[in-house]
Amino acid sequence: MNTTTIETPPSKGRVGRRSFLLGSAGAAAAGAMMPFNAAPSFADASVSSALPSGGGVIGPKDPRYLDLRTGNNVRFVAKPDYVHMINSAKDAKKAVQSAVDAGKKVSVRSGGHCFADFVCNSDIEVILDVSTMVGVSYDEKKRAFAVEPGARLSNVYEQLFKRWGVTIPGGICYSVGAGGHIVGGGYGLLSRAHGLVVDHLYAVEVVTVDADGKASIQVATRGSRGALGDLWWAHTGGGGGNFGVVTKYWFRSPHAKGSEPAGQLIEAPSRVLVNALAFPWDQVDETKFRKLMDNWGAWHEEFKDPGTPESHLSSLFNLNHKAHGSLGMFTQIDADAPDATGVLERFIARITDGVDIETSAMTKPNGELPALPDFHQTREISWMQATRMVGTDNPTITNPTSRGAHKSAYFKKRFTDAQLDVMWEQMTREDFTNPDTMMVVFSFGGAVNAVKKDATANVQRDSIFKICLQTFWPDKADHDFYLGWARETFEAMFASSGGVPVPDGQVDGCYINYPDTDMADPKRNRSGVAWSELYYQGNYPRLQRAKKSWDPTNFFTHSLGVELPA
Repeated sequence: MNTTTIETPPSKGRVGRRSFLLGSAGAAAAGAMMPFNAAPSFADASVSSALPSGGGVIGPKDPRYLDLRTGNNVRFVAKPDYVHMINSAKDAKKAVQSAVDAGKKVSVRSGGHCFADFVCNSDIEVILDVSTMVGVSYDEKKRAFAVEPGARLSNVYEQLFKRWGVTIPGGICYSVGAGGHIVGGGYGLLSRAHGLVVDHLYAVEVVTVDADGKASIQVATRGSRGALGDLWWAHTGGGGGNFGVVTKYWFRSPHAKGSEPAGQLIEAPSRVLVNALAFPWDQVDETKFRKLMDNWGAWHEEFKDPGTPESHLSSLFNLNHKAHGSLGMFTQIDADAPDATGVLERFIARITDGVDIETSAMTKPNGELPALPDFHQTREISWMQATRMVGTDNPTITNPTSRGAHKSAYFKKRFTDAQLDVMWEQMTREDFTNPDTMMVVFSFGGAVNAVKKDATANVQRDSIFKICLQTFWPDKADHDFYLGWARETFEAMFASSGGVPVPDGQVDGCYINYPDTDMADPKRNRSGVAWSELYYQGNYPRLQRAKKSWDPTNFFTHSLGVELPA
């Protein structure tokens, strides 16, 4: 993996809870001071004089440059000649053309939450940044809601809900940018009821580069045919940074009716039932852990299909390392769904059946969740309150000064005994004391499984849950230890298939919005199966066809970029 990292003072020994939190603050200060003091070495006159003219071009001498070199994961840092802040499609076209003409290696950024080095690495010469394009509006001509790529998910939800009473079934993290979230597929707590975000994508506006190096603005819709149809389809799960610079998305659900805005997209819930349980680690032994996870898998196997009362329920189980102190389970259901109270009560009873643990309130941040002490007993609150509550107040997930390692897999069936062996051993290791380490197990299936595999680029359409194994740390000195733990855990879970989740009857590959360049490294992926098969399976040839049509010179590329056909 080709990365440049922010230097921080080495830590002594492994990171415990106190040292981890103190170290995070130290990393922020050290990261701000140490590497960037060397800026004059690459902010020389020759670079500065070569910057394109016009506003929004930020070079190494600009005070904004420091912040724009990296994103939410400071494992990955770039030293671009400049960052071009883009404010419109015409602006994007000009910025792209300027980079093409100068022969610059570019990357594209919206919210900055990429888990890999797609945007920030030592080869990047220009970052095309669309984070200031934040508009959310209604387009009467298209009968669709327009969302610009820099809009953060929290703003998208607020605007759609307050102005029109609608929403998209997107993720829980408030600061994720729409640009990358959508093009990778997009999912969240409403996906079991309403599908993926891209299942409601009507059109996309994107700046592309042709074989002659000419940039142009293209608009492709759900009804487009031929090459334009491929361009739209490629943005329904084909991953960001592959085909061009997205400058606008439009949303209209496939079965929208009438001409009123409120009828064009899914109706947002008015109120939801919310429950949050902590399972104290001091009460959890291996037998109870296995039973919890087997119960979880059995429920999701039984209720994987769309159109049932249970498809309105979604849950997020944080399997935190023992150093954290507890496991945590958050569950939400539309209060107006059929038998909502009964579905939720039966779900909790099913997950805890035969498990002799006295659950407690979630009094501190738990995995991807904030502290939720008031929801040990189920409460009814408004959907927007729940959305704000879950997404905006977790210092671990939203800390922009930490490093992270992330690995994903889709599951079609519950965990095997061998996988549970690995999970138990790794989550209870005594030599590993980082509390900000977790495997997030997220409900899937339902309406997601109602769509054919080739209808969108997102191919995983018969899964029951997905996992994201992740750990966070502040100091470069601990990089090998924490990344090594994540690799050891993940590869042991899939030891029978070469260390990766090769699609079969139990698992279904990886999620491109949780990109992991280890999947393309034969030292880590020993399956003999290409990374593209893990992420895209049989949909990859069409993505390659779109690549050939719309980026024939491979101008937009990265470490897991869609490849031109041979």
